[in-house]
Amino acid sequence: MANKIKIIIIDDESLARQITKNYLANRSDIEILAECSNGFDAIKRINELKPDLIFLDIQMPKLNGFEMLELLEDPPIIIFTTAYDHFAIKAFEVSAVDYLLKPFSEERFTSALQKAIAQLGDRFQQNSAIQNIIKQRDEKIEFLERVVIKDGGKITIIPVEEVKWIEAQDDYVLINSEKGRFLKQKTMKYFENHLNENQFVRIHRSYIINLDFLQHLEQTDTESYRLVLKNGKELPVSKTGLTRLKSTL
Repeated sequence: MANKIKIIIIDDESLARQITKNYLANRSDIEILAECSNGFDAIKRINELKPDLIFLDIQMPKLNGFEMLELLEDPPIIIFTTAYDHFAIKAFEVSAVDYLLKPFSEERFTSALQKAIAQLGDRFQQNSAIQNIIKQRDEKIEFLERVVIKDGGKITIIPVEEVKWIEAQDDYVLINSEKGRFLKQKTMKYFENHLNENQFVRIHRSYIINLDFLQHLEQTDTESYRLVLKNGKELPVSKTGLTRLKSTL
């Protein structure tokens, strides 16, 4: 490959970034464009510098590696670096270019790098792999702690306890929160699976509510119910939703 491979290193631990730089020090075919300690800075630098490859940690402050990936429109080739084998081995061995489980040797690092270099000429395959990573993450049932919203160049992080209710909007959902109302391209099923069922209940095919914001449930006629939130918002309750609600309350 005639041109140098452009790399960004993303890790909140300075020692981890230094180890990666040390392993790359003697590579004349590599140019390190930047190093970032958090996901926000990484998104900005990736969009500005357009690297060929990034080394990406998973557990970072502000935005973790998964959330950062979700916000990239055209992700570069990615090698994951993580101290958590339950992320790397189960989720990425098939889909990612490679993962490095900390602490990793220079030999293991070089092997991962060679895999990435081999894929640099096939971006379609890489983009498909990244989508599989996000899909696997979405299918894995882990309760969300926050929701990340990207609106143009603005990124908003909403702790799940601030979400009042979620409403279906065609291919999107409308998240109603303390911070405002936000559209996100996810399904209701995704949120139903990834929000703690002790706090969030799907009361209707179009609505999921946070029980912390529930004021009361009222019967409108013989078989119909509606739910009233603390802000006065009224939402319909289906028969299935009523069963779920009664089993939770």
